[in-house]
Amino acid sequence: MDIKTASALRRLRLVSAPEAVSFLLLLVCSVLKRMTDFNAVPVMGAVHGILFVIYVLFWLDAWNKTKWPLKTAALYFVLSVLPTGGFFAERMLRREAEASVIAARARKEGVVNA
Repeated sequence: MDIKTASALRRLRLVSAPEAVSFLLLLVCSVLKRMTDFNAVPVMGAVHGILFVIYVLFWLDAWNKTKWPLKTAALYFVLSVLPTGGFFAERMLRREAEASVIAARARKEGVVNA
């Protein structure tokens, strides 16, 4: 894996958890708006919207650089629209990055021919 691909995966991984947190906070704010006079939905909606757009842009960049199959790319997109999906995406991306580092070290040491 080259440095640009690794950077794209890292950016996507780093934005996935904050995007998931902002989604959950937006849901909590929506409930509080209905039950009380507290209305933080406009603020949290804007924050979540910005993070979601950043996630989608980083997702497109990662898909372009990694050449994921459509199934994998779709999975990462679907995880972005589920309330806790960002946490699962972050975990999967971390495992993918660790596996690629291990594979790169193995190729460097001559353990595998790939």
